[in-house]
Amino acid sequence: MLELLSPAGNFEKMRAAIRYGADAVYLGSDCFGMRTAAASFGGDNLKTACDYAHSKGAKVYLTCNTVPRNNELEALPSFVEYAKDSGVDAFIVTDIGVLGIIKKIAPDVDIHISTQASTVNYEACNFWYEMGAKRIVLGREVSLDEIAEIRSRIPDDLEIESFVHGAMCMAH
Repeated sequence: MLELLSPAGNFEKMRAAIRYGADAVYLGSDCFGMRTAAASFGGDNLKTACDYAHSKGAKVYLTCNTVPRNNELEALPSFVEYAKDSGVDAFIVTDIGVLGIIKKIAPDVDIHISTQASTVNYEACNFWYEMGAKRIVLGREVSLDEIAEIRSRIPDDLEIESFVHGAMCMAH
């Protein structure tokens, strides 16, 4: 199944993406996302965003793609609970420890592996699948031929996602 997924940096951009046909949007909250300074979906805004998107038939995927340090982990369970209660359809994660916490607290919410995890081969995809991931956002450097090979060597129900426009993110 093909899905058109668009970033949503704020409510105006989210509404525009959905109005112009996005099946889903991804957005960040005020913590545990790579762009917390630009995030505008903290507090009650996340629930409002989920309610709006769902009323239009669209899904909301929340970036939870930082690699938290030990001193940040204590706040993660309540954040996951808040996001689950707000109605997010999936968490986009990079860190395996974050994945484990999400599976414990929100087992019914889908997990997508972020492009920040730099997944570029079928073995890594199969590993993430065994850990509970529903979707892998492949590394941006993966070619169409490599995507085809990955698709042929992973379970049919493991979704893969690929960026078709933009490459502004960076990780170090």
